[in-house]
Amino acid sequence: MADDIVSRRTLALGLGLAAASSLIPAAAWAADNDTYSEDDIEHAAERFFGAGAEGLATVVRHVFEDNGRPNGYIEGQEGSGAIGVGLRYGRGTLRLKNEAGSHRVYWQGPSIGFDTGGNASKVFTLVYGIRSPDDIYQRFPGVDGSAYFIGGVGVNYQRANNITLAPMRAGIGFRLGANIGYLAYSRRRHINPF
Repeated sequence: MADDIVSRRTLALGLGLAAASSLIPAAAWAADNDTYSEDDIEHAAERFFGAGAEGLATVVRHVFEDNGRPNGYIEGQEGSGAIGVGLRYGRGTLRLKNEAGSHRVYWQGPSIGFDTGGNASKVFTLVYGIRSPDDIYQRFPGVDGSAYFIGGVGVNYQRANNITLAPMRAGIGFRLGANIGYLAYSRRRHINPF
């Protein structure tokens, strides 16, 4: 009788482990299905920036190592300028892996720091942790400067409410220094950066 109880427990435990292990690949597949692979992002970024963007693959690899697979990205452009106090304005299109279509997004924000110059950039932003397109419409604080810069493409991270944005910028102009500030993302263009 004791052997019968042990074998039932062993059978139940074995079945439970088999069921649990079959769920792990399904959960991993669902997570992969809701996010972009590194190859997907590299190809999309190369199409957006053009084949001549040096160091792009290295920057993408760096962001994937830090944050994993994104579930969205923004393709856009922006302009900024500063003499100690700075302003940044941009617009783009948000694309989410698990949602058809795209969403227009604008951003603007002030900065302060040891920073001077101006630039116009194409911006490809990886988006992490967003559940709905409406989640992007908020303020994201960040530090800008030489956070990471290779071959003309720079990246910094902005985080708010468990969402991480990783804007990769390549453009023309000259801007030297480092600053802190925020970007407020909105559905409509705003002139007031606050």
